[in-house]
Amino acid sequence: MKNITKLFFALAITLSCGAFSSSAQIYVNVRPVAPRYVRVESPGPRHVWVGDEWQSRGGQYVFVSGHWSEPPQPGMEWGEGHWSHGRRGHSWSEGHWREHGHGDHGDHGEHRGHGDRR
Repeated sequence: MKNITKLFFALAITLSCGAFSSSAQIYVNVRPVAPRYVRVESPGPRHVWVGDEWQSRGGQYVFVSGHWSEPPQPGMEWGEGHWSHGRRGHSWSEGHWREHGHGDHGDHGEHRGHGDRR
């Protein structure tokens, strides 16, 4: 009977950890280093450079290189993702499309501007 109780307890802990990990923010002590690559020429005048991103996959950050993209609607700009540092370590805030002129324009360390059209 004790073994069955222990088994159910272990199963409950495992399932509850899985439920919480799907929405949890990942924190790292040392920010990962982005690989180097060559940016290709813009395919058109309306395209905007969407900068490098880090995506959380399987409890770790995976690098996703930048690419050219047309804004989803006229007047939209790309707000770059950035690293933040808090008590628990570094965490990544993903970039996103937003209306031109709206949003935070402060310095975020790795921040490289909005909608770079180079």
